[in-house]
Amino acid sequence: MKNMHFSPSECHTALISKTVQTLAYPGKAGIEKWRVELRAKLKDLTGLSIMPSKKAPLNTRSIWKRSTEHGTIEKIVFTSEPFAEVPAYVCVPHEVAKKGLWMICLQGHSTGMHNSIAVSRNDDTVPAEIEGDRDFAIGCMKRGIAALCIEQRAFGERSEQKQKEICSHNTCHDAAMHAIMLGRTLIGERVYDVDRGIDYLLSRKDVSPRCIGIMGNSGGGTISLFAGAMLDRISFMMPSCYFCTFKDSIMSIYHCGCNYVPGLLNCAEMSDVLGLFAPKPLLVVAGSEDPIFPIEAVKKSFARLKKIYKDSGAAENCRLHIGDGGHRFYADGAWPIFLSLIE
Repeated sequence: MKNMHFSPSECHTALISKTVQTLAYPGKAGIEKWRVELRAKLKDLTGLSIMPSKKAPLNTRSIWKRSTEHGTIEKIVFTSEPFAEVPAYVCVPHEVAKKGLWMICLQGHSTGMHNSIAVSRNDDTVPAEIEGDRDFAIGCMKRGIAALCIEQRAFGERSEQKQKEICSHNTCHDAAMHAIMLGRTLIGERVYDVDRGIDYLLSRKDVSPRCIGIMGNSGGGTISLFAGAMLDRISFMMPSCYFCTFKDSIMSIYHCGCNYVPGLLNCAEMSDVLGLFAPKPLLVVAGSEDPIFPIEAVKKSFARLKKIYKDSGAAENCRLHIGDGGHRFYADGAWPIFLSLIE
């Protein structure tokens, strides 16, 4: 019996080893055609292409607004699509950087967006210590950058509240499976929410269309990457602890169902997806000891990504920072590199 292949992963691993991505980066000569084709395919596979093309009114409401040590924070709610409301924090520093930069901040699998402004999940007037430098908005405001912190679908305040029975160990599972049954993916829905967040930002008088970036860690890094690949209005990016290869990360060990896009591995690897962001400024952040996004695979994938940037005439716009630790953000090392990229 020991030579029998009973584990599903054995079959899938064998298939991966034989898979040739049909829309892998073809080289400099075919770069423009490749961009158009892969972006269109990515929108189809994620379901972004079937999200509402007629956008619902934002109907933005202010919940509260207060002044803090680093700037003004306002909690708002806006409409993404019918029956999908998005809570968010709008964080404006006391001293705004010269370019008036804005960063969309996305938390990963956690208790929610409250981590971005370093407050308690149960009482947002109570300060909280946030591990792993995940207080993204505080980091932004300290550096004169404004932030829009979006609560992602199935996280925090947007966890399932109406369904009778839900997955007991994962807030994304039900939403991810239901989205697939509708021809969508949770990735596509979350990217759509980012796009509506950009609509909100551009409704403000203090936002320039060319000064909007995105960042996030883990599940926030996932949506940063996919949003940057598919949304032209994002101008700079800092995804953390996600970029790797699909083969060595989400196809090798347990990951949340929200990471998966049906059919994607037949078309492209992760370096191809992120390569769609070239030539815009990009800092990839990784942990040397991250157990779910192995660093050697990160380096291998980054080398492929760097080639796409080089062929796009912008090798200097693509950087990698490896922090000395695990699955977290690395503010002290990452921010100086990122700021040098967008000077």
